[in-house]
Amino acid sequence: MNGVPGYRIPLGDNDLRVASAVLLGCAAARAAVPGDPGFPCPLRALTGVPCPLCGMTTSVTSSVELDLAGAFAANPGGILLVILAIAILLGPARRLVVPVSVVYFGLAASWVWELQRFSIL
Repeated sequence: MNGVPGYRIPLGDNDLRVASAVLLGCAAARAAVPGDPGFPCPLRALTGVPCPLCGMTTSVTSSVELDLAGAFAANPGGILLVILAIAILLGPARRLVVPVSVVYFGLAASWVWELQRFSIL
């Protein structure tokens, strides 16, 4: 054990590669569909408060379409997610170790971004 019980998700290299390929494939398929088939955020629909992942579908789709300004405006995390997915697909086989504190910080930063973004509307 690494001294931090309960914080390790046993994902192998192939699991991450499959997840990355699915993410990029779905984003490319979404980019090919005309119109806006967006899904409303359940938290925002019920409470008016956006969740940390609000705008992520738009951001990932815009990133795949290379519309980085639109992706950044929707949710900067989508750009990072696409870059990470590409790096996992193209990188050498190895285990990805991300401290849980980085994940929590990323979600908190994303939520602050979304709260700021929707407060000016």
